[in-house]
Amino acid sequence: MSSNYRMNKAFINKYRKELQTMLDDISEIDKRVLSKAVSVGLADAKRNTPVVTGFMRRSWNATPTKKTSQGVEKELINSADYSSFVNYGHRIVNRSGETVGWVPGKFILEKAVSKVEKQLVKEFRKEVERVNRKHDK
Repeated sequence: MSSNYRMNKAFINKYRKELQTMLDDISEIDKRVLSKAVSVGLADAKRNTPVVTGFMRRSWNATPTKKTSQGVEKELINSADYSSFVNYGHRIVNRSGETVGWVPGKFILEKAVSKVEKQLVKEFRKEVERVNRKHDK
């Protein structure tokens, strides 16, 4: 009976080690997937930004990936002062202060976020399949 106990214990220890390596891989998936998806969104935002001088296009950046209590976060930002006016639209004012028109927004950020969300699903599926292939024998 003791040899059966030792065999079972060895199998359980081996199984625990395999689970631990899978958990380590899974904890890195969220960072990797988010970074890839946001980089696709960043490229999309830069590509869709209208160019007059190129300053607004060069101002697109992504913050570093950081772990939070709810998961992982990474932000897509534009540091140009006027980027919100281009993104959401703005009114046109004449010299006497009257509103004479409206310039519609380009909604660059919203389109990029939509692209990021679609890319997240694709990247997550790829990573889960990769981990399954790695740990299936």
